[in-house]
Amino acid sequence: MSERRTTRSRRRDQETTTEENEQDDGLVCPECSGQVITDEAHGESVCADCGLVVEEDDIDRGPEWRAFDAQEKDEKSRVGAPTTNTMHDKGLSTNIDWRDQDAYGRSLDSRQRQKMRRLRKWNERFRTRDSKERNLKQALGEIDRMASALGLPENVRETASVIYRRALDEDLLPGRSIEGVSTACTYAAARMADVPRSLDEISEVSRVGKDEVARTYRYVVRELKLEVKPADPESYVPRFASDLELSDETELRAKELLTNAKEKGIHSGKSPVGLAAAAVYAAALLTNEKTTQAAVSEVADISEVTIRNRYHELLEAESGLAA
Repeated sequence: MSERRTTRSRRRDQETTTEENEQDDGLVCPECSGQVITDEAHGESVCADCGLVVEEDDIDRGPEWRAFDAQEKDEKSRVGAPTTNTMHDKGLSTNIDWRDQDAYGRSLDSRQRQKMRRLRKWNERFRTRDSKERNLKQALGEIDRMASALGLPENVRETASVIYRRALDEDLLPGRSIEGVSTACTYAAARMADVPRSLDEISEVSRVGKDEVARTYRYVVRELKLEVKPADPESYVPRFASDLELSDETELRAKELLTNAKEKGIHSGKSPVGLAAAAVYAAALLTNEKTTQAAVSEVADISEVTIRNRYHELLEAESGLAA
């Protein structure tokens, strides 16, 4: 008796599941003209009256994942590439490949090649319909090029692109070059993300001079009211130590020297790059690692005279603390 009740309840559960997943596809049973329903659990279309299997091996077009709220559904959705501010159209446009080949890699005939060239030309025209979009396309290309040359992460490129979009919307570009503003935005974004690069490093990969970069940077920060903290010398230490192939002990010692210098107040008014380079050199001497002022100067792109001056100041502050 209990076994029959279990079988009956199992059948009822199966029917309930089938009814929940039913989807009317408009078919009619060829045997009894009854309603045909879709059993998604088995991938079949069956007659609800006589049970005839009308179609089998249906394709499940739904996702293989489950989501329990709208946010989780959006996160798991894989409909196209995500939008990004690093592209002037945010990545929503169509891209036509420059290769005149079909999906199987076969070369197109002359008529198709002519057609694709025409489509490619009009697609490019529609992507940059006005001067503002052409400006944005050129500037974002510059930001991406400089960020790649400086080894900046993706979040810095995204931030720099947003800053440039704001500058363009607030009409800050008249009288200034696209290269200058895009370089200033990259410099500001790197500082805001705590992966700063010096003005010398920025100007090396930029198409404008150091003075113009500094002038445009101050203008953009002031007009957009950006909250850019002063560069911390400690943020340069890991990169310098890595380039010089120094140990973790030396890197930690350099950070201790800079912390002590900030407590003594000797860092005020001095270049953070110079302080970081001097701290790395002093830490290497204190931990008995071999490096030279010339090597540190080349990595930090700063003069050896500055390293010597700052190096003595750091060691004096250290000895004063020990005394």
